[in-house]
Amino acid sequence: MYSVGIVGCGVIGSRLAEAFNEHEQTTIRAVCDRIENKAVSMANTYDCEPVTSVDELVSIDTLDIVYVGVPPKHHASVVRAALAADKHVICEKPIAENAKIGNELVALAKGSDRTTAINFPFRYTPGFIAMRDRIAAGEIGTPKRVSLRFRFPTWPREWQDVAWLTDREQGGPLREVGSHFVFATQELFGEISDITAAVEYTAPEKYEASIVGTFGAGDRDESGTAHVYGTIDLLCNCAGSEENSITVEGTDGSISLQAWRRLVANPGEENEQVITEEPGATTADLIDEFVTTLAGNAGNLVSFGDATRVQAVLDTIFYGVEADEVAK
Repeated sequence: MYSVGIVGCGVIGSRLAEAFNEHEQTTIRAVCDRIENKAVSMANTYDCEPVTSVDELVSIDTLDIVYVGVPPKHHASVVRAALAADKHVICEKPIAENAKIGNELVALAKGSDRTTAINFPFRYTPGFIAMRDRIAAGEIGTPKRVSLRFRFPTWPREWQDVAWLTDREQGGPLREVGSHFVFATQELFGEISDITAAVEYTAPEKYEASIVGTFGAGDRDESGTAHVYGTIDLLCNCAGSEENSITVEGTDGSISLQAWRRLVANPGEENEQVITEEPGATTADLIDEFVTTLAGNAGNLVSFGDATRVQAVLDTIFYGVEADEVAK
């Protein structure tokens, strides 16, 4: 049985706490939040110790795993404290507010013998797994285009009652939602490069209102052509319903993952087919893979390096330089 400490007792932290509590190989030992009543409330739910200091939490000798569920700009300080105390770490995405800090955490993880992972659920989502496998099997022929599309009539969404999501430094829909689809693109085709983007913001130091951009993904051939080219189209404060999707068009068909889990073959065509809408048990799967790794076996985890490559793409979109330069 592995003992877990939860840092961050908000919406996401509560989801992970529930999953850790239900998993047969993990138990919650302590929870931490700078707002004491949040820590006490979660501690009462799981019959564990509440603390308000990260240092106090990581100093607990019996703690094996630290889960980091605080806003992005605090990820690095919690990860550093946990690794310094010889704890294993699961961190929420994004790895940090920028790729430079992400690379610092990659180096720390490499220099440690601790297991680390980032919570990018598409690694375990049935719809995305089926999408990846069908593309690899040639079911849409040769991939030609990948399109990332997002619509947010309201940002933050009604259930996201946290001010930091409106800040340019660490919030906004591209970091919060778009990062999952950047991760998906790199899982399908390889690293993203050749990024161009026009970004408009809602106000100084506030989140993005619009992004229209292009990119290439995957290894280049002898002529310098990328494996596949793509587009990103994001719009906030607009009419209509919320949307998120990744669509891949090929020589023999197309396939689209919509609303996180709905996988559709040949969307909009006469032969359109819904392949799956199963949500899966992504959080439980993450914990399964993590404890598998702790037991000395090869777990299927998203590494700090994987997450930093995603963050480098976001940095390039926001700051207008190539992803590999931002990441240095």
